[in-house]
This record gives sequence, C-alpha cells and structure tokens, in this order.
Amino acid sequence: MSCGCQDHNHSDLEGRGEEFSLFQKIATERVTCFNESVSGSGKNVFKPFDQRHDKVKYLESNEDDAELLLHIPFDGIVKLKSIVVIGGEDGMHPNKMKAYINRDDLDFSIVSDLKPVQEWDLHEDYKGEVEYTTRMAKFINVSHLTLHFPSSFSNDKSRIYYIGLKGDFTQMKRQAVIAVYESRPQASDHQQPSDNLASRSIN
Repeated sequence: MSCGCQDHNHSDLEGRGEEFSLFQKIATERVTCFNESVSGSGKNVFKPFDQRHDKVKYLESNEDDAELLLHIPFDGIVKLKSIVVIGGEDGMHPNKMKAYINRDDLDFSIVSDLKPVQEWDLHEDYKGEVEYTTRMAKFINVSHLTLHFPSSFSNDKSRIYYIGLKGDFTQMKRQAVIAVYESRPQASDHQQPSDNLASRSIN
C-alpha cells in the first residue's frame, strides 16, 4: 500500500526476502558505529530477512544521546535501491535517516556540516513494512555506505533491530600484479657499492 510519498512505500515484504540479501556482501568485520552503547554491536542489525524480527541482537545508543553514525563497508560495488529500518519501541525508533556514500572518514563533527546524498523522515516501523527508496542515480557506485540517525522519537535513546538493504552487487576485480624477472642476470647490470668507490678519483 502506498501513502503517496515518493521516498517510501508501505508494503507487504513477505516473500521478498531474497531482495534484501546485500547484508551478505557487507564486510561485517569492518562495520563501525559511533555512540553505540556496546562496542561492536553495529553489525547486529544486519541479518537475514526472515530473522528481522529477532529482538535478541540489536544496536542501541548511549543513554540520553539518541544519535548514531553507522559505517557500512561492502566487499564490492553496490547499486543501492532501498532501505528498511526496524527500530525500538517506546520512542526509541530513529525518526530521521541520512545517507552518505564512499566516505569512511565521517564522524559527528563532519556530518553536522555535510549535506547528505539523501535523507528520509522515518516512520515507527516494528515489522519491516516500510521501504525507503533511494534516488538510485546517486547510489550506483557505492563501496562504503554511512547511515546517520541524528535523533529518535523520544530523543533519549535510539535502538535498531534490523537494517535491510536492497540492491545489486558487483564483485571488485583484483588486478593481477605482473613481475618481470631476469632469466640471466648480467654482472654489468648489478653494480656493487665497491665499484662506485673504485671509480672515484682521489684528490
């Protein structure tokens, strides 16, 4: 069901879990998050679609500070089409989301003055029914995605259970390193330090 908004759709995503498989292409060991209450918990929000309602693992901000800044590196190149966010109850659901691409240097001081590639007003979505679409032309060559959640509906704390990413993935090509070896090294090509000393004139 559409509500007439251009940047998101309310829809039944059941049976479409394979569309949100980009979590498999995230370099999870390099995921980082600013202001997470538990170190390393940023990666908890990336899970299979059929586990999106799991409430055991989640990402939560520190007390009295709802802001989160999540760095998401990929193992290749992504064309990002849409995002799903399942947040916490009791006002802990983020109410805004800003996206930046290919910037692994961002922190809170930088994003406060930096215009995002796109931003959304979020709805309190506890089931994963709201799909936030991207302006796809701006998200076609993404190797690093940063999501900034500046506040929650309560503004005291943010909690996120699931972030689903839909799009296309292209594996990065590794360039072959070609080494050239001499089949028969020539002595004249390998001058020794002593050769230089012997050639110097003594005044």
